[in-house]
Amino acid sequence: MISVSTLLRALLVSKTVFSEFRNYHSRSFNFLLNCCSSLTDLTRIHALVVANGCGQSLLLSTKLITMACSLAHTMEYARKMFDQMPERDVFLWNTLIRGYADVGPCEEALVLYRNMHGAGLFPDNYTFPFVVRSCAVLSALREGKEVHCNIVKHGLDSDVFVQSSLVAMYSQSGETLGLELVFGEMVVKNIVSWTAVIAGYVQNRYFKEGLGVFRQMVGSGTQPNAVTLVSVLPACAGLEFVNLGKLIHGYGIKLGVDSDVSLTNALIALYGKCGNVETARSLFNGMVARNLVSWNAMIAAYEQNDSSANAVKLFRRMQAEKVEFDYITMVSVISACASLGALNTGRWIHELVKRKGLDINVSIANALIDMYAKCGNVDLAREVFEMLPCRSVVPWTSMIGALASHGHGEDALKLFSRMKDEGVKPNSFTFASVFTACRHSGLVEEGKRHFESMMRDYSIMPGVEHCACMVDLLGRAGSLMEAYEFIEKMPVEPDVSVWGALLGSCRIHSNLELAELVAEKLFLLDPQTVTFYVLMSNIYAEAGRWEDAARLRKLMEERELKKIPGQSLVEVNQRFHTFLSGSRSQSSLRGSAN
Repeated sequence: MISVSTLLRALLVSKTVFSEFRNYHSRSFNFLLNCCSSLTDLTRIHALVVANGCGQSLLLSTKLITMACSLAHTMEYARKMFDQMPERDVFLWNTLIRGYADVGPCEEALVLYRNMHGAGLFPDNYTFPFVVRSCAVLSALREGKEVHCNIVKHGLDSDVFVQSSLVAMYSQSGETLGLELVFGEMVVKNIVSWTAVIAGYVQNRYFKEGLGVFRQMVGSGTQPNAVTLVSVLPACAGLEFVNLGKLIHGYGIKLGVDSDVSLTNALIALYGKCGNVETARSLFNGMVARNLVSWNAMIAAYEQNDSSANAVKLFRRMQAEKVEFDYITMVSVISACASLGALNTGRWIHELVKRKGLDINVSIANALIDMYAKCGNVDLAREVFEMLPCRSVVPWTSMIGALASHGHGEDALKLFSRMKDEGVKPNSFTFASVFTACRHSGLVEEGKRHFESMMRDYSIMPGVEHCACMVDLLGRAGSLMEAYEFIEKMPVEPDVSVWGALLGSCRIHSNLELAELVAEKLFLLDPQTVTFYVLMSNIYAEAGRWEDAARLRKLMEERELKKIPGQSLVEVNQRFHTFLSGSRSQSSLRGSAN
């Protein structure tokens, strides 16, 4: 086959063929451009065009710019040709706008769109989809709405391609009202628009609405594709509708798209979220090709279902197979180490994170702080915190919580003051950590002051967790009646954590009368939790009320309530050993996988 370069050399030495190229529609010129596969060849053709005096041809320049947009990695060459054109029509403007929308930067697509208006040309139904898509990529919702207004002004709001682009933009921007408005006006709804609407709802956690649109789509006779199923499955996971997820899984098999990698990943995430880890692992094992998302989904499934040792095992296998990890992988694995109390493995993971430069990632830093705190090493947690170049409220809260949970109440409160001095606004989780610090250190007046400040200075209404901390703080200090009155005045309905905190304080201070009142409420709220029966039985025993203690023990037997045995886990040589209280045996799980 003759190359484009050979043809060009032949043309350059044969002056008789120049006349062939004066007509854009000549077979020779069309053949030459259609065979062009590199920017180098295109620049030679462009030189030939200019030398032949055809450089000002609108049709020819449009073809050249189109080719430049598709062959070059940047828009520089196409833009130079465009800027040299003395005459430009709408089609040429559209060509360059599309190039910027495809290649980037998308900001230039918006600039060209405005310049096009300034040149006195009106955009058409080919212009708007690329401009709207650029707004979506840039998350430029305000500009996107302005473009939408122009679409209506030019009478193109019923064009199916324009409508589809608007649906996609509102979907990606999380603007569900605009999404509903455009989609509701669509006469012709194709699979792309249906899928965009479903994804828009689901990505913004409107799970039921997303499922509703999916049902409408199937009811309308439109057959979903793999992308549609991938878009709707997170709604099933979010609502834990595992049976509906299974139906969609079956539908995917029926459609013949069950081997799609993205669909399998979504199914692994679904089954993992719904507690069906065995099915998730079966899907993972059956994959012919896996990507990073596949590994992340399976590791997360283990971590979410109290199978942290298996999460670490799978990560070690991932490392053995030379699969590159990302911050999502590491957050799950670090959380698994936190659950296991596996400090050595956690420090190894931390080193991997440092090597890849991910240690400044906020999500990873928060996970590391939590992991080191749960493993008992507050100093390492503090080191991670101090290394962060920029701290949002989340790492501040994590570090305050880490100090609080290890009895460093005063240090936690000093850090809270420093946080406020640096202009970081605390949230409800921050105050929960502050109250925990006060509770563990017995700082009653400090706790009261921060409780009032939370409502007065930050307009944060106390939740059940805040109130439970305050009740425990007051109760441990011996102010049992004050704690009881606090519960009576709570702005939210007290739950078992609140009453349970007061019952624990009653045992500490041997207040049997109040304990009986509290226990009665607890048995009504949660008759199946054995902890409260055991606690109340012990209170009776310590008060010498043996008959009442025996009565509660008998009631526990009748209701078949059993205390869950305590569990300890020790990491030795990449093997996790589990010990149960009252048992002489142990189980172990090696930290590597086949």
